[in-house]
Parts: sequence; C-alpha cells; structure tokens
Amino acid sequence: MEIGMGANSNQGEMQPRILIVEDDERLATLSKDYLESNGMQVGVVNDGHQAISRIIKEQPDLVVLDVMLPGADGLEVCREVRSDYSNPILMLTARTDDVDQVLGLEMGADDYVAKPVRPRVLLARIRALLRRHDQIHGQHASAAEAENERLIFGELLIDNGAREVRLGGVPVDLTSAEYDLLWLLASNAGKILTREEIFERLRGIEYDGQDRSIDVRVSRIRPKVGDDPMNPRRIKTVRSKGYLFVKDMMAS
Repeated sequence: MEIGMGANSNQGEMQPRILIVEDDERLATLSKDYLESNGMQVGVVNDGHQAISRIIKEQPDLVVLDVMLPGADGLEVCREVRSDYSNPILMLTARTDDVDQVLGLEMGADDYVAKPVRPRVLLARIRALLRRHDQIHGQHASAAEAENERLIFGELLIDNGAREVRLGGVPVDLTSAEYDLLWLLASNAGKILTREEIFERLRGIEYDGQDRSIDVRVSRIRPKVGDDPMNPRRIKTVRSKGYLFVKDMMAS
C-alpha cells in the first residue's frame, strides 16, 4: 500500500502521511486503524529493504520504524535513508534494550518508544514530533526574520534560516534532531538548560529521569562542532543541572 495525498474532510486540511515499518501484522494493523481513525493517512511495509525505497520515494511526513525487521533491520533503514529523508523517524524498540535506543538515535532517529506500545501513546508521540517539525520548518517566517536567525561563535556558524551549520567554512553534517538540539543550546548561549527544559521544548514530553537521548546527541554534536568530547569547552555538562553552551565571540 502506497501512501497517497488526501484532505481531511472534517477540517479541510491535509492529513499527515505516516509510514509504519513493522513486520508484526497484528500490531501494524492495530496501529494503522487507530491512526487512521484519528485523521492520518497510513501505509504499512513489513520488510526493511522495501522500507528504504518507499521512504525515499514517498517522503512521508513521519516514519514509525521497528528495530527488528526482515531484510534490513530498523537501524540500517534509518542509516540508509537519512541523507535523503529529513522528516521525523520514530523508532520502536524493545522495552529494556537500551542499546537499541542509543543506536537508533545515533543513526538519526528523532525519538523512540518502547514496545509493546499502546495506540494512544503512539499517537501522542507522533503528534508531538509532527508539531515540533512543523514549528521548526514553518513556512511563515519572513525573509528578514530568516536573515537574523544566524549565530556565530568563532569559526562556528549556525544559520537557522537555512538550517545549516559550518565550522571554519566547511559544512557540518548533522541529523535533524542534532541540529534542533544545537540550535536550542546555541540560541540560549550563556544559560544553563535543564534536561527537563530541553525535553519539553524539543520533544513536547516530560523528562522521565532516565531517557538518554539528549546525552547521546550532545556527545555526537560536540566533535562535529569542534568541541573536545573528553574536555568540552563549547557545550559543557553542568552536573545535576543540564547543559551550557559557552558564549564567546558571538555576532549576529
């Protein structure tokens, strides 16, 4: 089943297009029916290799991606599509498998939820990711606003209008989620942001005290922006509080 474009007859708005990549037929059907009953268009694919081609071809608004798949597992799918697909990826992981969660984030997933997942929880996570994505990629910012959305820290340039980062003039390769976190920290340079604040602003959910996704992303961002992972000077960890982006030589 391919995902077609359609309109929400109740609201006259385009329905979010969701692709579920899941080989558990019962779970996939249950999730599909529930999401469709809540105003979304949903396609299902049960093979990793097929998922790669479909994601790149169809460019759904969001992908729900299981880790355990035939053909290619979810981690490989995520890694393969990330250079050609910039919309959110929500990864489904085993409840206690912390390794899958960390690896999924490293491959470019935007969020994860543990299986078995209740349909209402899945819907809430999807809506939160779509809402954040729409806010970040909104079409309504004026050109003047976009021009002012640039931060410079020494050789590090962060251009929010173009969603582009350069270090010494060289483009920095960041996933969408990594960029969002970097911009949040940099635009609050000189201010400590707690994990609770970061979670609320980036993911729309409360921090549960155990989620490591923010820490994983910070550890991946540091070397990309020229920071020393062993002795960070740009993005500092403030024990028992959160993270501090150090402000120096900043110009607008």
